[in-house]
Amino acid sequence: MTTFSIRSTFDILNTHIDQLVAEIKNADVKKASFYALPKATKEDEKVAPEEIQVKKYEGEQALKFCLQAYQDLFLQDKASGKLVQRYPGLLLINDRNNNIKSRLQAVNKAKDEFKKAILEIENNDARFEAVHAAVPDLLTLAAYRKIHFESETPYSVRFTWMKKHATKVLSKKVALEMLNRSSNYANPRMIDQEQWLQLVEQEKYRVASLAEDTKLRIRRPTRVTPEVNVRFSAQNRYHVSAALPFIILNPNPETKLGELSNYTQNESHPRKRQYNFLVDRIYLERF
Repeated sequence: MTTFSIRSTFDILNTHIDQLVAEIKNADVKKASFYALPKATKEDEKVAPEEIQVKKYEGEQALKFCLQAYQDLFLQDKASGKLVQRYPGLLLINDRNNNIKSRLQAVNKAKDEFKKAILEIENNDARFEAVHAAVPDLLTLAAYRKIHFESETPYSVRFTWMKKHATKVLSKKVALEMLNRSSNYANPRMIDQEQWLQLVEQEKYRVASLAEDTKLRIRRPTRVTPEVNVRFSAQNRYHVSAALPFIILNPNPETKLGELSNYTQNESHPRKRQYNFLVDRIYLERF
């Protein structure tokens, strides 16, 4: 994958996004809502927030912020390069000729093509260098994320906060290889190196004592994120990321619309499951 081909693929994507923004500006926008979240800074990379304040905008100002969100693909001063800013919002647009729908499909296809082109470079370091040589300061995760929309008539479209888990299934052998690599790291905690090595040895012993065919799983909790819940019926519903403003095409006035409220971490949620991890440090459990 050459610098020229990466840049060409990105330029196609960027052109579709710019055309989408121009077309929405000229479209019949029935409603616009935007929920501004605090800016993600480099300091936020270390500590997940326990509270998130949301500021709601409506009308022309909300539309302006929604369109800017679709075009926000680059690293800004003092912004985090690991935590991509999220822009929950909602646009209701009349699209009788399906022009906006076609453009959204083209944008999302271009995003897929760009991601596919980048992931052809297998080495992470080489991938990083290639992307940033072709498109300096690009936030690749921002370029990848799709613009979700609905062209049917849902019963409701609501917002919520969700904390997911990053899941990876692995064998006993792979788990031991991971722990062996940990032995070579300088300890990340406020303990001396000898205590760190003792801790890792204890973890290795727990895993080594398992049967050879034991399947293991890492369920690492990720940061809380805004989500859009789309419901047609009790059985027919789905949820998608609210990282970018959600679009309802040809909206029905009967569709019930929700808002994104402030987030406060709740440690005593009644549905919260208590996990008994084999290795707490890396969220390793039997699968």
